[in-house]
Amino acid sequence: MGLTILNTAIKKKRHPLRNWLIGIITVIVVAMLAAGAYFFNVAMVPSHKSFINNSNRISRSDPLYDQKMWFKHAHKQTWTMESASGHYRLVADYLPAARQTTKNVVILHGFMGRKEKMGEYAAMFHQMGYNVLMPDARAHGQSQGKYIGYGWPERYDVRKWTNKLIQHNGTRSQVVIFGTSMGGATAMMTSGLHLPHQVKAIVEDCGYTSLNAELNYEAGNLYHLPKFIRGPLIAILSGINRTKNGFFTSEASSLKMLHHNHRPMLFIHGGDDHFVPTKMVYQNYAATRGPKQLWVAKGAKHAASYAHYPHEYPKKVAQFLNQYVK
Repeated sequence: MGLTILNTAIKKKRHPLRNWLIGIITVIVVAMLAAGAYFFNVAMVPSHKSFINNSNRISRSDPLYDQKMWFKHAHKQTWTMESASGHYRLVADYLPAARQTTKNVVILHGFMGRKEKMGEYAAMFHQMGYNVLMPDARAHGQSQGKYIGYGWPERYDVRKWTNKLIQHNGTRSQVVIFGTSMGGATAMMTSGLHLPHQVKAIVEDCGYTSLNAELNYEAGNLYHLPKFIRGPLIAILSGINRTKNGFFTSEASSLKMLHHNHRPMLFIHGGDDHFVPTKMVYQNYAATRGPKQLWVAKGAKHAASYAHYPHEYPKKVAQFLNQYVK
């Protein structure tokens, strides 16, 4: 009888501790789920982002002022098509070259950008004698879409735009795929697909190695989260993304797709890039299987290599492409 009473007393003492532990774990799980949902909205839902400058203002002090103003007033055709998944209407600007040519370029913008933000690159390629196609990625600009894909679903859209461009300009077309930041990653992710033989070369500027690597980096860079928290948060975000956006974030890898690429590729990255860290370009460069060239633009920040080197940048791009696009 006495032993039974003692055991009962011990159990009563244990219950508060067990309940306390269960309560703490429940709070942590709920907090992590809420944080994962918050970061999904920050990363995947198109909206104003405080860490992105999307101003339309063109300053006269801008070293690329002339190029941007040229694009602003250039006559553009509007092209549309259905996304590769069949869910969204996508929109692009098309600028035919001044003279008939077989040279074509597809220009891909960055995260929360739009085709109009790529005017200086359009001017550069137009000056080189290219027909220029500039799509708005899904969920950006005039294109429809609920969520940002960071290049993974968009790679199929790029291939479809490329086929549309070839259909418009003929089978003798030569196509270059060019992109900056998220557009650079999209170009790399596209490179590993089965592409039409008219795609002759790819130029990527400051693209990331993988979506997970970039999410992990920004969780520390922008939010100063410790490493032991980043992994679980990204896993939760990834699960939400799989349900709403159709893929796990771990799938979206430039490195994985570059392993399947045998086309010539020029890699450009700012030497002072703290948004997509410069070290990523060395991994991307090592991964591709085709002819390649690397230019790290000393002192340039993220997506600013052209502005930092307004004369050298077009020369570097032209010298590389002239080997493969005749």
